Amino acid sequence: MENEEEEEKKEEKEEKEEEKKEEQKEEKKEEKKEQEKEKKEEEKKEQEDEKKEEKKKEQKDEKKEEKKKEQNEEE
Repeated sequence: MENEEEEEKKEEKEEKEEEKKEEQKEEKKEEKKEQEKEKKEEEKKEQEDEKKEEKKKEQKDEKKEEKKKEQNEEE
């Protein structure tokens, strides 16, 4: 009788440990997913920033060209 109880307790303990492992596995999975998401958002932001910088540069270059043209016309 006592042996059966011991066996049950042991099984219960193993089940709980298994559940815990599964939970940890899920948490890790979620964490990884979250990190991936953050990484993608970061990359997207960087790309947008690069585009903005490129646009600024283009506008600056255009202004330079415009000024150059005006100077040439005045001469």
